[in-house]
Amino acid sequence: MSFVSALLQSMPRRTHATAETEDGLARHLFKAGEVLRSLRVQLRHGQLSRAPLRLLRLQVVDDVVECDWLARRPDAWDASLSRSVQQRNASLQALRDAIDVRAMLFDVLPQVDRARMRVYRISDDCTRQLIINGFSNRGDRVSHKVHSLAMRAKILGFSFNLESDILHELTGEEHLEARS
Repeated sequence: MSFVSALLQSMPRRTHATAETEDGLARHLFKAGEVLRSLRVQLRHGQLSRAPLRLLRLQVVDDVVECDWLARRPDAWDASLSRSVQQRNASLQALRDAIDVRAMLFDVLPQVDRARMRVYRISDDCTRQLIINGFSNRGDRVSHKVHSLAMRAKILGFSFNLESDILHELTGEEHLEARS
């Protein structure tokens, strides 16, 4: 039994309305825990980087989920490769992760119809750079005939600046474009 469920079970029930509110809170807490466990297990290692994703924020309000995370750093085994190859691998991994996190959010949270996702990267000067911004609906689908990873991400509602297979920081105009 988890700490949260033990705590909720030990709380006295006053009225029927209070019990429904507490049960609703418990369900939301359990769903949030399920999302966190899924992120930890399913996305522990990427295909191009063994570094973990780092969740910054997860918020569910009504039928909307918002999720922000830090992209994986380039893999330690890529250290002998050129910086551009390291950045390329990290960028492609970030796009794959964005698509996978989107799918996982909709799978784990059936009451959610819309998702807002932001992916940040830590820059050389230790600041966060927004590299992927996404707004997606549960019904958004991509045909299996679309092989381009970047095109799949675009169709699913992600905005990003990809040049020579390297993600660059989104500018103010791209922030506004992604919100529409």
